[in-house]
Amino acid sequence: MSKRIRPQTPRRLALLLLVSTALVCASGVGAVLAQRTQTATVNPKSAAVVAATAEVLTETSELRKLPVLRQVRSGAQSRADIERMIIKNLDEDSSPEEMRASETALKKFGLAPAEFKLRAFIINLLTEQVAGYYDPKTQEFYLADWIDIDGQKPVMSHELTHALQDQHFNLRRFEKWPKGDSDAELAAQALVEGDATYVMMQYIVRNPLRALAMMKSITANGATTEQIDKAPRALRETLLFPYEGGQTFASQLYRKGGWDLVSKAYKELPQSTEQILHSEKYFARESPVKINFPNIAPALGANWKRTDYDVNGEWSYYLILDEFLKEPKESRRAAAGWGGDRYALYEDARTGGVLLAQLVAWDTEEDAAEFFDAYVRRTTLRYKNLPAESANADPDTYRTWATPEGAVVLERRGAQVAILEGVPQKASSKELLKTLWQENIPSSVPSSKKF
Repeated sequence: MSKRIRPQTPRRLALLLLVSTALVCASGVGAVLAQRTQTATVNPKSAAVVAATAEVLTETSELRKLPVLRQVRSGAQSRADIERMIIKNLDEDSSPEEMRASETALKKFGLAPAEFKLRAFIINLLTEQVAGYYDPKTQEFYLADWIDIDGQKPVMSHELTHALQDQHFNLRRFEKWPKGDSDAELAAQALVEGDATYVMMQYIVRNPLRALAMMKSITANGATTEQIDKAPRALRETLLFPYEGGQTFASQLYRKGGWDLVSKAYKELPQSTEQILHSEKYFARESPVKINFPNIAPALGANWKRTDYDVNGEWSYYLILDEFLKEPKESRRAAAGWGGDRYALYEDARTGGVLLAQLVAWDTEEDAAEFFDAYVRRTTLRYKNLPAESANADPDTYRTWATPEGAVVLERRGAQVAILEGVPQKASSKELLKTLWQENIPSSVPSSKKF
């Protein structure tokens, strides 16, 4: 379910909540990293923000060991200004078709209810949580004008770390991420946000009174987490992943090689959420397996079209499993050992039918078998009152069920698992699987990806 929606989340779906990039710190305060904004009209509070920016930037530069190459223009913006920025970015960078496909994929994976509206959710969430943002395009920083400046200096430190990253590593290179590579994109976002969050925590630790001032500011400004609290779990946790998982990853880089190693990671980017979750795989340069996934739309019928095509990754498979298993330890274990994957979403324009096809490679046959068993359990928990399974020779490698949404089929061959959900009655599951297996030729991607 991995995606981004430009400006972003899902250009497909699991960077889903990184729209411009929303920051939700442990305190519950949010910040947005905007990608395309217009310079706002001068705000009466801007002079105070400019003065605070110079102060916080100097200290943040010292903490992060990145010299200030140029001063950062800054100012204050009203809630209306920021909401207009969010909507403008969303409309410019995500077509209605992309947004609808991402929403459909969320629902087909069982991660959002049928009535869920993705675009409205993103706008409401970011408007609720925004505290400030740095814009790589204009190289400007803005703080929300309804927030106390002294109490929000930790947020400023986070966003000004982005300014330093931009000056040294060019954040704009991440704006045009290749389609269909969202898991690697989420990993890169985790590096960027985890780095900034780790700096912010050091900024707070340097003077514990800053944490107190931040909490007072949150209380005084009536900060709410209503939108986050009611968000589908997978979206909420994916939103937090770059900050929480990314901070852990950044701290492991720092412990191993200091800020020099953190900075080096911008040249040798993490290639998957697996590498964020297991830093030893990043250090070992364990690259994901590339899955060559055929377009099976012609085999489904004249009205079928592929509307989404992407990579889930270990993080998303953990969420996909645990949405129904509700046993985080078991779900994490079943998602570990991920080697690579590819999924595609197909829709029938005439009937509204939706089919989800997945092909997942694992490190070992044992890993594949563990995932297969977990997905079987997930399927039986997701689709209520399933009729008896179709007879098959080996239930450890092949399972199929009839559901109100179409047939669900799982097949394991060695260290790979193929999954079809929503197969229409007129289509042959065996023929679809045959196409997936015959045309899939796994290969390793280059050991280091550079942008």
